[in-house]
Amino acid sequence: MRLFELLLLLSNVELLALSILRRSKYKLLLATSGASVLLLIIHLLVEGLRVQLLFPYCYTLVMFTISIYRFSKQTPSRSRHKAWGAAGYSLIALMLAATGALMYLFPLFKLPEPTGNLKIGTQTFHFIDEKREELFAEAPGGKREIMVQIWYPAHNTSGKPYPFLPNADQLLKVEPLSSAIGLPVMFMSYLKQIPTHSYANAEAANSSEAYPLVLLNHGFGMSKIYQTSQAENLASHGYIVASIDHTYSTFGTVFPDGTLTLLRTYEEQFIDKEYRDLVGKTWTDDVLFTLDQLERMNAGEIPSKVEGKMDLDHIGVFGHSFGGAASYDATYDPRIKAGINLDGSLYRTDRAGSSKPFMYMLAERTFDLYYKARQDYVYSDEELEEMGANDREVFEEQLQEVKVEGQHFANTAKNGGQVVYIENSEHYNFTDMQLLSPLFRFINLAGSISPARATSIVNAYTLDFFNKYLKNQGGRLVEGPTGDYPEVKFGTTLFAEGNLH
Repeated sequence: MRLFELLLLLSNVELLALSILRRSKYKLLLATSGASVLLLIIHLLVEGLRVQLLFPYCYTLVMFTISIYRFSKQTPSRSRHKAWGAAGYSLIALMLAATGALMYLFPLFKLPEPTGNLKIGTQTFHFIDEKREELFAEAPGGKREIMVQIWYPAHNTSGKPYPFLPNADQLLKVEPLSSAIGLPVMFMSYLKQIPTHSYANAEAANSSEAYPLVLLNHGFGMSKIYQTSQAENLASHGYIVASIDHTYSTFGTVFPDGTLTLLRTYEEQFIDKEYRDLVGKTWTDDVLFTLDQLERMNAGEIPSKVEGKMDLDHIGVFGHSFGGAASYDATYDPRIKAGINLDGSLYRTDRAGSSKPFMYMLAERTFDLYYKARQDYVYSDEELEEMGANDREVFEEQLQEVKVEGQHFANTAKNGGQVVYIENSEHYNFTDMQLLSPLFRFINLAGSISPARATSIVNAYTLDFFNKYLKNQGGRLVEGPTGDYPEVKFGTTLFAEGNLH
């Protein structure tokens, strides 16, 4: 909760108490309601309107009007049972409690501060791949189009920071949290008010240094906006980061002409390996096509703020969930030197493992699944029920694919890479989605680890890994356990030892 919205809510609680206990104190009621109005004005000017506070807005104005009337007329309020009554006071108390709950469940959060010293600029690009047909559009025959946002070290940043949710009016219509829990879209409108730490079209840092390039992939059904803090943190340490919206696999992508594309690939069909590999190859091709465009951009063929600023001999890739799988798959390209998979399974696993430096950073539950598969663990009926796997035969089929993926984990571990997990973490602790609401903890999409701590861990290890393999410096964190981050557990040797069955 922000300061003035919290103070406004508390002042409303005090107004309710005065209405019940001190009805004849005209001056005190007027002073308190006047203070509430002042807090309301400051809140609206400094913090901005929030639908979640609609009741306190109305209650403040009503009580201020009533207090002026009573003070001017010196008119005592009617007896409690006639004027308000217990039911009225209870309803007001309930509405204030509901307001507090909404403020807690949907906080107007701040993105984590980047830990580097460099300022950050950002630009967004629309790329069309004329060599690829779009496979997932409603109307056939078009070419594959994607949106890519880059973050880079900058100087002379000015004006307002770039918004966390650009094209908000369109994206809020399809924002996944509100639709998943049945909330009116207006309850998520506060996302418009959240700034990033980046500045649109800022001039690139005037250093002669070229910066390593890192490609970033969001999770399935998500969007590049929910990996913003990761991109900003790397940029603040001297990286250029290109984050890709994989069209028709996001909850929504807005193109320059205003076209809004929605999710048209279907995760429930991923049980069909051919379909999963088809979608996956599209993502991988997006990554490699983006890299082609960035090479042109670096050469000045595509106008940008980062012409000549990319060190194309040192390219990395990482991503969350299906984007982590895309990152692993992209490392087969010789231009990419290293990569990270944040809690993602794999696709196109029927080939030999990639030999590039790689790190799997997993949620605790994900690591447990892959490690038990390595051990040929037999799940009890109770465990399957707890996991929501009602059909043992289907689960065993899926487990065979997990074992095949685990062979790639083992290959990474044997070739100097890392397999680690974060204690008390879940799937969305690897994205900015965890910042949106504590609801994610209640439904086990985020773990008991605090979002701030999870973000700091992921950003620290991502930076350390790329520093080691793209800048030839650092690497202390990825070498093994450290007291700085005791939540990070290394399972590398467990996968490196022996062969998977």
